[in-house]
Amino acid sequence: MKHPKLLFNNRFTDELPADTETKNTRRQVLGACFSRVLPTEVARPQLIAWTHSLATELGFLDLDAQAPWLAEVVGGNRLLEGMDPFAMCYGGHQFGHWAGQLGDGRAINLGEVIGRSGQHWMLQLKGAGPTPYSRTADGLAVLRSSVREFLCSEAMFALGVPTTRALSLVLTGEQVVRDMFYDGNPRAEPGAVVCRVAPTFLRFGNYEIFASRGDVENLRRLVDFTIQTEFPELGEPCREVYGNWFAEVCRRTALMIVQWMRVGFVHGVMNTDNMSILGLTIDYGPYGWLESYDPQWTPNTTDAVGRRYCFGQQPQIALWNLVQLANTIWPLVEDKPMLESALAVYSRTYRDGYQQMMSQKLGLAEYRADLDESLISQLVEILQLVETDFLWFFRQLADVQLSWFEPHRATEIVAPHPTTLGNKVDVVGDANQQLPEQLLPAFYQPAELTSAAVKPIQEWLTNYRARLEIDSGSAQERKSRMNACNPKFVLRNYLAQQAIDAAEQGDYSQIATLQRVLQRPYDEHPGQENLAEKRPEWARNRAGCSMLSCSS
Repeated sequence: MKHPKLLFNNRFTDELPADTETKNTRRQVLGACFSRVLPTEVARPQLIAWTHSLATELGFLDLDAQAPWLAEVVGGNRLLEGMDPFAMCYGGHQFGHWAGQLGDGRAINLGEVIGRSGQHWMLQLKGAGPTPYSRTADGLAVLRSSVREFLCSEAMFALGVPTTRALSLVLTGEQVVRDMFYDGNPRAEPGAVVCRVAPTFLRFGNYEIFASRGDVENLRRLVDFTIQTEFPELGEPCREVYGNWFAEVCRRTALMIVQWMRVGFVHGVMNTDNMSILGLTIDYGPYGWLESYDPQWTPNTTDAVGRRYCFGQQPQIALWNLVQLANTIWPLVEDKPMLESALAVYSRTYRDGYQQMMSQKLGLAEYRADLDESLISQLVEILQLVETDFLWFFRQLADVQLSWFEPHRATEIVAPHPTTLGNKVDVVGDANQQLPEQLLPAFYQPAELTSAAVKPIQEWLTNYRARLEIDSGSAQERKSRMNACNPKFVLRNYLAQQAIDAAEQGDYSQIATLQRVLQRPYDEHPGQENLAEKRPEWARNRAGCSMLSCSS
């Protein structure tokens, strides 16, 4: 089958300054937004996963995904007419410290496609070989990390979280050596390439690199280009528009973080070079899903001591990163009140968004500060009393149909009559007298529910019942609202690792199954209940199932 003729319009490379050096050697790149570079050809590209809906939007109509030429294109061996491959130059603050020039060290942008809806989409290969920004690395990626990126990008999209997308996953037919935990035990792993898709892959670091070098002219060119192409509704670039643009970046970033907190996603490495200028989730490395509710949990082994990027810190880190972007564009505005006003947009948007989001997770018709501020703060406290699965708690709470949710049957909560051993509560034989029966599966160790833990949970449930009665909605309406906000299926790390283990043995069926189920994460999917299960005990400390490194 002849490949389709995609419509390319490469605004980035046509309008912004390019690196004048054409050799693909590691170096400092000055005065340029990008360097032209070709993907490295691989031995035997094999397409093992494909996002059909995204392919259709891009213009791959009636495509045979098994066509050999397709793996050649999304594996980096063949260029289509109109492609203009390049790697971007950017810097960044990593773990709070300026790291200097970073850039696309293992990502190569193929070009900008105009999709069927008229939207511009940048196609980018991750793991396509070295670039001038690879430093001492090889620019390649392994199957392990590529499976995680491919599946999570599309899972996040289906969850309603702003994100970059993933078109394809290709095996290269080559081995890549990686030291997964940087502990002196490298091993050869299957190589792979992911084709990522986004309107743009511009990140805070693209602007920071010019400011750090005092290159205000190219900083202005890049900001102007960004506004004209990605934020045209703001008008022609000028000092006032720069401020409005920054405020919009702040707003979009806040909305993204609210969605991360809603579904329990932990990015793991929120450096400024991993912050999208569009407020998209970008760079799926050592991410993780909050299982046991712990605001201090981080999935990143590099972050294990400082926990800078833990779940509970994500809103504050996003603001810190935005402050760095404010410092970056200072030469263009030189107006402190303007920048402070924009940063206030972030804080206000996040606060309002978080409050509304939490009320939706609880099935409330609307957020009422006088009633719900304390209800939510108390909930966050009780979730930490015993090991509680974040997602299961809300999903199970939606199913609770005891008297405290039915006003016509409402009675006082039955006082517990536990058999006690010290302060332990024997909930095995009398569990439904302690807490709603439907809620018990949310706890990893129900036998650890002590009197001290059960009582505040009961008190919170009493307050929750009273709040629901004020809403005066039906139990089914509450459940519908909750299940539309609280997913049943997410890409828990242990599920990803199981798919990786199978794929490394040549079995890609688990990737396909996860891809299909995660496209509709709020549905029930009869027969696939095993993919919604809490983290099993064997996965608690297993490599790849708990914490991961940046190599992951």
